[in-house]
Amino acid sequence: MGYVILLIFLGILVAFITYVIIIYNGLIGLKHNISKAWSNIDVLLKQRYDELPKLVSVCEGYMQHEQRVLENVTRARSMLDTAGTDKEVVNANNAITSALRSLFAVVENYPDLKADRAFRQLQARVSQLEDQIADRRELYNECVNLFNIRIEQFPDVLVAGMMRLEPRILWQIDPNHREDVALKFSAPA
Repeated sequence: MGYVILLIFLGILVAFITYVIIIYNGLIGLKHNISKAWSNIDVLLKQRYDELPKLVSVCEGYMQHEQRVLENVTRARSMLDTAGTDKEVVNANNAITSALRSLFAVVENYPDLKADRAFRQLQARVSQLEDQIADRRELYNECVNLFNIRIEQFPDVLVAGMMRLEPRILWQIDPNHREDVALKFSAPA
């Protein structure tokens, strides 16, 4: 009779340890998926970062009196150089997106620039990168959301507490990006 009770106790203990290991491994997998999703965004952001000087260079010849718009693109790009935390990287990239939206809106006033082959190629490349970044942000947010849900659900919350896992922040856009870009139609000087 004592062996039966001991075997039942050992069976319950093994089942409990196995369950904790499964939860632990699942949380580790989610944590690494977030890192992978962030890294995928980072690759695209680096590509966009490298394309911006080329785009500004092509535009400078045409847009002498729109220096403010070009400076905003350059300033936003330099924000990435000083960004240290994930939140600062998100804010810097939101600034780049905003500056690019303004730049592409102002380009409408420059038919010669819009017709320039180099500009069209760069604009298409940057637009393509923006679309890919948006897709990766969605995947990143999905990974973060799954992770945050798991570390708050019972019994995962117990294992997450032992692992000292903290909720991650979702990638959120700047509220100004929800507004339409104001187009100004003025004759070039």
